[in-house]
Amino acid sequence: MIVTRHISLDNDCIEKMGPYVEKHNGNFSAAIREIIDRAGKYSTLKNLQIIDNSLFKWMLNETDGMLVPEKILDDLIDPMLINSMQKLEEHLNRRFGELEWDINLALKCDNDTYPSEVLIEIKGAAQKIKFAARTLAQYLVKNSPEHAPLEIKSVFSSDGCIKVELSRSNKKDAQNSLITFFGGMNEVIKAIKSRPAFWRAVISGHLLSNYNMVTVHRNYFEDLLAGKVPMGEITIETLAKKPLQEIPLKEMLSLIKEVYEASRVTDRVEIDRENIILFHNYRNKDVIEKLKKSITTLLEANGHLYDAKSTANMIVLTHRPDVGIKINEIVSNLKISNSRVDQDLIMFMAFLKGLKNIPDIPLSLTFLGRRMGRSLLQEYEKENNVRNWELTNFQKALEIIDSKLHRDSEWKLEGKSLLYTVRKCNIVAEGSTFDTCVCHAIRETFKGAMSYAFGNSAELEIKKLLSHGDNFCEVVIRVP
Repeated sequence: MIVTRHISLDNDCIEKMGPYVEKHNGNFSAAIREIIDRAGKYSTLKNLQIIDNSLFKWMLNETDGMLVPEKILDDLIDPMLINSMQKLEEHLNRRFGELEWDINLALKCDNDTYPSEVLIEIKGAAQKIKFAARTLAQYLVKNSPEHAPLEIKSVFSSDGCIKVELSRSNKKDAQNSLITFFGGMNEVIKAIKSRPAFWRAVISGHLLSNYNMVTVHRNYFEDLLAGKVPMGEITIETLAKKPLQEIPLKEMLSLIKEVYEASRVTDRVEIDRENIILFHNYRNKDVIEKLKKSITTLLEANGHLYDAKSTANMIVLTHRPDVGIKINEIVSNLKISNSRVDQDLIMFMAFLKGLKNIPDIPLSLTFLGRRMGRSLLQEYEKENNVRNWELTNFQKALEIIDSKLHRDSEWKLEGKSLLYTVRKCNIVAEGSTFDTCVCHAIRETFKGAMSYAFGNSAELEIKKLLSHGDNFCEVVIRVP
């Protein structure tokens, strides 16, 4: 039933109704109905003060780090108020006064209707001003213009006062800033509620074992079972949201600390500038060596070389940029194009000469060999327009490399397996310690080339090695 009444409104009331009338295309009746509906909701909200004060404080504490659901946010603060920062400020101060929160809010901006910078300053009780700041910041991010939303730039909190700075940005950064500064627990709570039984079991297991459980990615665990040295790059790339090679060293070290500590692979990780220390309680020496190799390989894949030393309960990793620079110099000399280098001059001569000048040869050889292998295949790939690597074109590339090294080798392709046999290698002279190191580097070159062509999907089985006293080298490559 519709009841018609005549009412009188002064200009001030009509001005305040302006946004609602505009929203309903000039329909005063619809505007008044919405105002009355919202007044009823605000009245209900005001009655929340009836809740015991200690219970109310507990509720504020429990919602810390959680954003208000958007529907509730719209009920708390009218979205139309975004059109004027002054009116928004007046409205909120009035509402906080009605709720008897005893807080004072100030909104400072460079433009009342379309601000590019906003400063929120709220004074009062710590729990209440934090909730108010979180809710208002969320409101501004949500309701600011779609094409240039406000992003939270900083949050400063002191005794009895909180300040939030916002400025124009893009939608993605604006939403991320909301999570960074105020919604850190949103995703956690959402995940737990979606699978409560799973998370209850995980948490219970960690508590009962005094946090001695290890939680790792399935691929990491699969590599462990297969006897490989897992790196954990998938987890780190997922967190960084970019490929491993594009992660800056400082960010990389921070991610290693986060992942290794959270997964409980190590007890604690300490970072000292570009160096890193992993604390653990493993007792098996082979396990410690695998962990050491895993972390150095991970950092190598990131483009950085580290010297790793282990003690009873820690692994110390020291950054070696000097070795990396020397390797870059050597790799840059490797060419395989007919038009650029005399093929009678063995391409590895630059490497063999430079090897003597590299400090800590045993440390460098693995990294140097792999870098060389990747570099060689990259050059071959460009010159021969290779788009997809298969065992056939991989064999052809290695045959060309062997011919330039004057190395006698044989290849036998059987389905998805490739048997590679080296009958004679002119580079390695039996009985020389230095030549044994060179042999190691050449093996790593082969592994680097294989890794570049097939990634982690290929398997390498070493059957015989010349440097071990056998008459020939023999390896098998298998691809899925």
